[in-house]
Amino acid sequence: MSSTAALPHAPAAVNRPDPVSVGTIVWLSSELMFFAGLFAMYFTVRAVVPELWQTEPQLFNMPFAITNTTILVLSSLTCQFGVFAAERYQKARTGSLLQVNRWGMREWYVLTYLMGAFFVSGQVFEYAELVHEGLTISSTPYGSVFYMATGFHGLHVTAGLLAFLLVIGRSFAARRFGHQEATSAVVTSYYWHFVDVVWIGLFFIIYILR
Repeated sequence: MSSTAALPHAPAAVNRPDPVSVGTIVWLSSELMFFAGLFAMYFTVRAVVPELWQTEPQLFNMPFAITNTTILVLSSLTCQFGVFAAERYQKARTGSLLQVNRWGMREWYVLTYLMGAFFVSGQVFEYAELVHEGLTISSTPYGSVFYMATGFHGLHVTAGLLAFLLVIGRSFAARRFGHQEATSAVVTSYYWHFVDVVWIGLFFIIYILR
């Protein structure tokens, strides 16, 4: 029998969750409760004055609304490609601008920003058309819940656009694109995916569910 005592195995490394990611998820949970309140308000008003839902939704330009929504939903896809690039610490493209497969985080996030900006501009255009048709925030209870629900969401999208600008700007300012910069890009994507999912719910109950 060998006299050498068996050495104990080294303890496995503990993978601690990133505090920034955890904090972002907790904050988004509170935002989810806020939008849940808006959904509850919408259905409460609908139960009180259901007749408005027979006439007011006829004012919507559905082809335009569907196009605008599609662009926002697709921006989640471009955002995720940016995340993949950030996770491999590739901040910028390694080829020509036409070589999409060689884009870095910066190019994907710029495209996502442009798509989000198009959505917000489209929402402003839709508001102008609806006001021209007589639907304002004070015209009917329907107008109030419509503008409050979609307006608060639009403010959240605008905040996401500002976050993209900060992440893109940081990629230019940082001498080396490392873990902190990649984490900022990832948590921004959490927020963007969140506002996209919320809009899908809003679009369904406002534009589809009559």
